Order: sequence, then structure tokens, then C-alpha cells
Amino acid sequence: MMTLFHGSYLEIFYPQINKGRKNLDFGQGFYLTMIQDQAERWAQAVAERKGPKTEAVLNIYIFDYEKAISESRYKRFDKYDLEWLNYVVACRQGLPEWQKYDIIEGGVANDNVIDTVEDYETGRITAERALDELRFKKPNHQICITTQSVIDKYLKYQESLSLPQD
Repeated sequence: MMTLFHGSYLEIFYPQINKGRKNLDFGQGFYLTMIQDQAERWAQAVAERKGPKTEAVLNIYIFDYEKAISESRYKRFDKYDLEWLNYVVACRQGLPEWQKYDIIEGGVANDNVIDTVEDYETGRITAERALDELRFKKPNHQICITTQSVIDKYLKYQESLSLPQD
């Protein structure tokens, strides 16, 4: 079992994959991380965008990771490499790459790396140059669950915490 976190401005008792935004790093789905601080920062950022009286919420889940990945179509990216780069660009462009998998795990195209990804996506730099820049970046962590049955079967809500306003 693995504890996972989801940062939001809402308590999310029953995650629904069709509620997520499209064209994200790993496509449409429910995004989680095992890094609590990362989820808290995301919750703060989302709440700030929603407005000054919006509360940041950290949702906590227990995920039957081993069973889920063994019984599902699972894809893992261990590093920022050409496969990860092309996959993220394809998903951000709306291509259905994510539909091949139930669970996708790997690094986040966050503020630390997004400029490189966007420069590659728009053709301002080559894949070789992008990979050269990305090799110095330490990947964060995200898990995207793209299939509702995986959420229903393997992800269990634990609690939600209100985060202090910055």
C-alpha cells in the first residue's frame, strides 16, 4: 500500500477521471503524487488562481500500488528522456497516447522543466538540446490514473486537510 496526495481547492472523496483537464502531461485522468510537499504547493497554486477566499486542500489516499500496476495497463517513466519528452508533448497536444494505459507514472513537467518542454514542442530547440537541458533536472513524481475502474478498485480516500493560506 502507498500513501498518495492530491492538491486541490476541493475535498475529493470520489475521484472521477472525466473531471480532470485534458492536454496535461499524461493526458486526462486523476493526478496524484507520493510527495506531500509537491501536492501542497499545487493545492496552494490552484486555490490562489481560483480567488482570494479559496481554500487549499490536501486530499490523502491509500493506493494498492503493487496490485494495481500488476493488474492494469501500466507505464512508468524513470527519467526525463526522449520517450518521456515525446509522450508529454503528444499528450499536451491532445493526442490520445494516454488511452493506451490505465496508470502512468513519472516526472512532472513543472516550472522547473516546462520551458524546455515548450521550446522543444514549438521547434525552438531540438530533442538533443532539450534532453541535454533536462538531464540536469531531478524529476518530481506524479501518477495519473486514466481509468475509472482502477480508481474504484485500488484507490481509497483517507482524509482531506485544509492548508494554511500563504
